[in-house]
Amino acid sequence: MAASLGKVCSYQLPLNAGRFGSDWLLLRAQRARQFQQWPWCSLSSGRGQFNAASLGLQARVRPFPLLIATGGGYMGYDQYGRYKDRQLAKIGVEVPPRIANDTQVALYKTIPTRLLSRAWGRLNQVELPTWLRKPVYSLYIWTFGVNMQEAAVEDLIQYRNLGEFFRRKLKPAVRPVCNSHCVISPADGKILHFGRVRNCEVEQVKGVTYSLETFLGPHTWAEAINCTIKPSNEEDPSSFQDLLVTKEGNELFHCVVYLAPGDYHCFHSPTDWRVAHRRHFPGSLMSVNPGVARWIKELFCHNERVVLSGEWTHGFFSLTAVGATNVGSIRIYFDKELRTNSPRYSKGSYNDFSYLSNNNQEGVSMRKGEHLGEFNLGSTIVLLFEAPHDFTFNLKAGQKIRYGEPLGTM
Repeated sequence: MAASLGKVCSYQLPLNAGRFGSDWLLLRAQRARQFQQWPWCSLSSGRGQFNAASLGLQARVRPFPLLIATGGGYMGYDQYGRYKDRQLAKIGVEVPPRIANDTQVALYKTIPTRLLSRAWGRLNQVELPTWLRKPVYSLYIWTFGVNMQEAAVEDLIQYRNLGEFFRRKLKPAVRPVCNSHCVISPADGKILHFGRVRNCEVEQVKGVTYSLETFLGPHTWAEAINCTIKPSNEEDPSSFQDLLVTKEGNELFHCVVYLAPGDYHCFHSPTDWRVAHRRHFPGSLMSVNPGVARWIKELFCHNERVVLSGEWTHGFFSLTAVGATNVGSIRIYFDKELRTNSPRYSKGSYNDFSYLSNNNQEGVSMRKGEHLGEFNLGSTIVLLFEAPHDFTFNLKAGQKIRYGEPLGTM
């Protein structure tokens, strides 16, 4: 207060204000010396600024702790909102899905998931010492509930690296292929969604959809699978869907199977069909966990994926293997040219490859249950096919399913 009062008075009295002014200036200087001797307000270099160190404060801002605190607070707030949604769902109240906005999706895409997935792939190929294999694999088995009694090789010591353990084969008897149904599950996993495709929109989980045309790409591969190309109507949103239905009275169906990290990571042919075309979409490698699938609209269209298209007895049939975080490697056994999560491919493009040639007009014939490919860890498979209108799924959303079990019947 003395310093403030002195400052105000110094502006009101000129330096040559006489004896009264000189006495006042002398008193002001004396008060200033007393003010400097107080321990909580020492002045720095005569500039009238408080010394931050004497107050025990940090003058400079630390951005990293601030970022952690802000991010932690946001995540806590988001998890609290999800907790309330789960409580409402338990009492039967239908809660609309929380959809990420464009900014949140863009921020997620800035995470170098492709680079991290390539690093994870390298790590998976590192041979583990014999003494370390059993503890590492046992921890993974305990965490994700892996049933090693179904594995063709139960001895953990025999798996040289994580990659071999992830891609372990099963005993033939533990996955019998259903012969009485036309379409079987191509892999072990969880059914996220299934049903008819309507208005060219496909549901990845309940209430969250993606565009069929964006997912499959332009209809330029129709000639490769001998489909009759119909004139498209750009004003009709279902025109692209109509292009895929090649037979009168048929409808388009879809089924989404999510492979968790503890599941069997190979996938098989879901029916008898011929594969004529492959389209590879280099893209992001965001998580395809059901929780993320409910949060990000068109998640499967953002991620890297391999679309195999062809025909079965009822018309168009396709199987799409969708990549995810740490699952940059998608392998198709009969396609040695395919390279996924490669730096030479840029996002936002696609690469086509035809399995038809002058010497092979049938493409690649696949039998129901035959080995088709594998993931590096676990991901998602999307089936899109046309079938007669009386085709029905024998499934429930969220149910666990195993490779070889029927998906539906006519």
